[in-house]
Amino acid sequence: MNFTIQNVLIATVDDYATVDVQVVDGAIARICPEGFPPENPLPERSRSVSAGLSSGQDAEGILGHRAGEAIAAIAPSLEVIGTAINGENKLLLPGFFNAHSHSSEMWQRGIIPPLPLELWLAQLYDFAPLDLEKVYLSALGTAVETLFSGGTSVVDHLILIPGKELETIATAVRAYKEIGIRAFVSPLIQDESMTAGIPSGETKQNHEAYFRSTQATLELIEEAVRQFHRPDEGMSILVAPTGIQLCSDALFQGCIELSDKYNLCRHSHLLETKAQEKLAQEKYGCSAVEHLGRIGYLGDRTSLAHCIHLTDTDIAILAETKSTVVHNPLSNLRLGSGIAPILKYRQAGVNVSFGCDGASSNDSQDLLEAIKIGSILHNITDFDYQHWITPRQSVEMASLGGAKGLNMADKLGSLTVGKKADLVMYDLTSLSLLPRTDPIGLLILGRPTNAVESVWVNGKQVVANGKVTTINVDDLRQQLYDHSQWDTKRKSQTVAQLEAYYRTVMDLL
Repeated sequence: MNFTIQNVLIATVDDYATVDVQVVDGAIARICPEGFPPENPLPERSRSVSAGLSSGQDAEGILGHRAGEAIAAIAPSLEVIGTAINGENKLLLPGFFNAHSHSSEMWQRGIIPPLPLELWLAQLYDFAPLDLEKVYLSALGTAVETLFSGGTSVVDHLILIPGKELETIATAVRAYKEIGIRAFVSPLIQDESMTAGIPSGETKQNHEAYFRSTQATLELIEEAVRQFHRPDEGMSILVAPTGIQLCSDALFQGCIELSDKYNLCRHSHLLETKAQEKLAQEKYGCSAVEHLGRIGYLGDRTSLAHCIHLTDTDIAILAETKSTVVHNPLSNLRLGSGIAPILKYRQAGVNVSFGCDGASSNDSQDLLEAIKIGSILHNITDFDYQHWITPRQSVEMASLGGAKGLNMADKLGSLTVGKKADLVMYDLTSLSLLPRTDPIGLLILGRPTNAVESVWVNGKQVVANGKVTTINVDDLRQQLYDHSQWDTKRKSQTVAQLEAYYRTVMDLL
């Protein structure tokens, strides 16, 4: 769909400008010199539609060469191409990335009591949904909440139903395609049993074998890649071992091989808790970061969720390997895991993006909330206020930072030449964005509600006038209600079995 957004506000390097935005076949092609984020700013002549073409070229020639993408323009008073969209009193930003989530946890949000991760997981899996219809509905719910909080992409570290693994992936893929969000489906895999994720301490533990072999798990992921990996259609499969606590080196190595074979991005949890820090020393005799670096899992296509308990040496390794940290501040607080040293990461040159994490460790998929907390939380971790994260830096982390972590920085994450039109337009007359001060400051530091007016993913409008255009959200709400019930008294047998042991090895007696 070709369209032109007229008289919309965009951020420049240190101010704002009112411009028109031409989008052709889903790609922004030209942006004004002061475009935000200020990545590869263009010379003044790039304001014109055909600017930057070499001698003998014209816009039509480039359009044909781009094969479906387009060179348009961002500048004042442009000619309307396609549909005209009124951008007055609106702010246009690149879409954010919900760079770490677990969609099916939606069915348990608000019910798991205050527990650390290892015991929280035991309760989660005791009551995990084994119903493909619930997988479908929770993926839709995750997508809707992400869209309404500024996100155009979601990384779903998808929990698989045993015996129905490919069906689970297919169901989530179907949901994300229907709603039109850009999805990075990351099937959560492991090859060790749940008890292996708790340090042994001074005791000797014998863990049950995991029900599926390492080789069978790798074959499953390769088949998922064959069936569902369609990045040009907005659907990508990632290799995503859950973490060092439940995965063997053989599984990590197999994922590295698949990643290299199919050019897949890699995802994993990393050092979310003190227990995992202890466990890494038991397993490897070194930190988990050092070990993953040695076996080759880290790199510029690798994003790592949490990264709370890292040393300065670990941080240097992440920077050197160009790995990405996904900051999940709300779940880290909810589970008592700790505060990730995000300011240290940024100062060391580590790329950082934001995630909501699962909807029962955060109990929400409000990306703007995660960005706000994940930014101002660190005002108490470093007394030097010049290191604190500004609202504009938060926007760049949520957009370009997310794109870098998924090897998409050349296509997504900023309003820049040739990038795809994953865009969010905010209504600056929304009560939560008034009175008029700094639009991005209001968006990031405030508590925006009903502020997303329109969303485009790859140039297709999926939200218009504050409503999703691709599915019936009222019907989704009713189905989520009908497939659930009020429940406040459930008890987890696994938590009861593990709690005393956990408290012993973590010195909580």
